[in-house]
Amino acid sequence: MSSKFARTVRRWTREVRPTWALAVPIVSGMVGHALMGLADTIMVGRVGVVPLAAAAFVNAIAHLPLVFSIGLLSSVSVLVSQAFGAGKPSEAGDALKHGLAVAFAAGCITVIGSFCLKPFLDLFGQQPEVIRESGMYWILFGASILPAMIAHTCKLFGESLNRPWTPTLILLGSVLLNIFLNWVLIYGHWGAPALGLTGAGWATLIARSAGAICLVVFAIRSPALRSFQPIRWIGGFQMVRFQRLLGLGWPVAAQHLLEVGAFAFAALMMGWISADAIAAHQVAVTCASTTFMFPLGVGMAVCIRVGHVWGAGQFGRMRRIGFVGLAMGAAIMSVFGTVYVVAGEPLARIFMTDTVAVKLTAQLFFIAALFQVADGLQVVAISALRGLADVRVPAMIAVFAYWLIAVPTGYLLVFPLRMGAVGVWIGLAIGLGSAAVGLSWRFHLKSKKQ
Repeated sequence: MSSKFARTVRRWTREVRPTWALAVPIVSGMVGHALMGLADTIMVGRVGVVPLAAAAFVNAIAHLPLVFSIGLLSSVSVLVSQAFGAGKPSEAGDALKHGLAVAFAAGCITVIGSFCLKPFLDLFGQQPEVIRESGMYWILFGASILPAMIAHTCKLFGESLNRPWTPTLILLGSVLLNIFLNWVLIYGHWGAPALGLTGAGWATLIARSAGAICLVVFAIRSPALRSFQPIRWIGGFQMVRFQRLLGLGWPVAAQHLLEVGAFAFAALMMGWISADAIAAHQVAVTCASTTFMFPLGVGMAVCIRVGHVWGAGQFGRMRRIGFVGLAMGAAIMSVFGTVYVVAGEPLARIFMTDTVAVKLTAQLFFIAALFQVADGLQVVAISALRGLADVRVPAMIAVFAYWLIAVPTGYLLVFPLRMGAVGVWIGLAIGLGSAAVGLSWRFHLKSKKQ
């Protein structure tokens, strides 16, 4: 009996190493992306509560088209990987070419939308001083989404061709450039004017543009990727390829938009409360978003591995890979949850000096600790389901969890019950918990049927 149990344990634990090996470079790239927002939050927070609140407001709204486009472009990874496995390098190049066209179009629409929406920012119900502080940062951050999309497309291209480390190092380099430019332009070092929040906007735009240029050069000129270029770069676009890209990407984009949209609405509710509330929310959600990159990377690795074994008909392994990934995500987030409980207030003081905002942020960190495990479980579960090509029902679960549970619960706790900023985050925690249960159960049922 013990021998049978030991064999069972070995079958399950042997899935940890390959999943983690695939996840490490993906996690590194995702954390690098998150560090840019973390650096902005720390450095702007030193200027004052109002600039930090303005940054939170802009990030909450402007990140909606960003995450939607990231989801839309996830199909580039699928198509390039399939072409690589089928030994069709020119197909991989065509996927990159058409993906860059989609990224450019999405970025241009976002830039134009940012300019058009600027006169109407006061309609979001934020504090007047927050709206005044947001103006130029809104334009610069919106403009930075165009190079961010181009960079992301080239990053997916490299990762799908088993060349993940160069894009990761380029992204980390752009983060370091962003931090340096923040230091120069926010605070006015090296003879530059002290631009405050506007300086952070310029730093983000310049750093993202530099990263995009480097990644385009890598995708086109790298000797390791030279054989995967399209037959021609100019012209030759095909509507059927655009349809395939968008058909694969839109369910993922919709799911991303639903989750981030709930957090964006939470930020708006914080702005309705006070500048301190939205500043505290910005710090807490930035930290939570950074730690979220770790289970997200694990989830992306699980998605790839589940898809591989599902295609090979190894359904028992598919189930083991999925549940081992869930355990890994939960374990990682348990560690971060403990950090938030133990070191919430010292962590808040890294970002800001205002006493009221620090104490409120520490309270939000405590609630964040409660939903860390749920957040890890839901992202790994939905990624495993994506590996099974199951995207529609998970999107419905996301609608239910975030927009029928999280947002209404948060609104009820904030305004009728007057629980303030803490009520918003309690609503988010309940919504994430619901998503974790629903998506994990969905994977259990889908993998059990195979």
